[in-house]
Amino acid sequence: MSNAKNALGRGLDALIAPSGPEGRRVLEVDLHRLKRNPRQPRERFAEEALAELAGSIKANGVLQPILVRPADGGYEIIAGERRWRAAQKAGFHQVPVIVREVADSQLLELALVENLQRENLNPVEEARAYQTLVEDLGMTQEEVARRVGKERATVANMLRLLHLPVLALKALEAGQISVGHAKALLSHRRREEQEALLKAILSRGLSVREAERYAPAPGPKSKAVPRRADADTEAAAKVMAAKIGLPVTIVRKGRGGAVTVRFKNEEELQHLYEVVQSIGGRGR
Repeated sequence: MSNAKNALGRGLDALIAPSGPEGRRVLEVDLHRLKRNPRQPRERFAEEALAELAGSIKANGVLQPILVRPADGGYEIIAGERRWRAAQKAGFHQVPVIVREVADSQLLELALVENLQRENLNPVEEARAYQTLVEDLGMTQEEVARRVGKERATVANMLRLLHLPVLALKALEAGQISVGHAKALLSHRRREEQEALLKAILSRGLSVREAERYAPAPGPKSKAVPRRADADTEAAAKVMAAKIGLPVTIVRKGRGGAVTVRFKNEEELQHLYEVVQSIGGRGR
């Protein structure tokens, strides 16, 4: 395993550790020379949180340098896009950066690690980032889990979220439902059942426990109408009841039907059992 891969396992601090003759040299770079990472897993930046960070930067400056790589005469952000955006809001013209040579294949990994460790991606963003690592970079779920410091089952469960209906994904991304709610939705295979449960969660504010117990109302089912018993059938039921000593009902459906023997307690069930046993004994 390469040093870069090992560094991912140790966390983001290892990514910006000294490497090469320049080591961990911090440069002051004009904001306009930086551009966002096109493979940044974070799709949403909460305006309120950005405004709060901008206020902190205005008061204290950018305390943590932004990790970048050279690109097109400027720099591409590897980790720290949120700080870059907040610095612009704060009216800064320059920010501190640390320059690293990073291959395209590592760019998403580094951005993912940075977000997971520092900024908390929403579940949908995290799931999509894992999907990109699997589909674009050819990693197994086991490799993804090792690289981001999580259990393989956690990665697998996050990837399952992408099977949710579009409306459910949007609700999860917006924080209207939790991952627990999403798992309850996925326990239903039929899309209409998932949509019915989502509607109930959003309209009634169901807890995760309530969502897990929720059973969508069954759709209309065609029922076979039992035929009315004829005189011979009713007579046969009376003969059987007299022999058994318990109420007997015969219901015909099509060419078949069912014979029902009713009992009220354990003693009557035991009596029925003994009657059946005695019939079997005479047949041997």
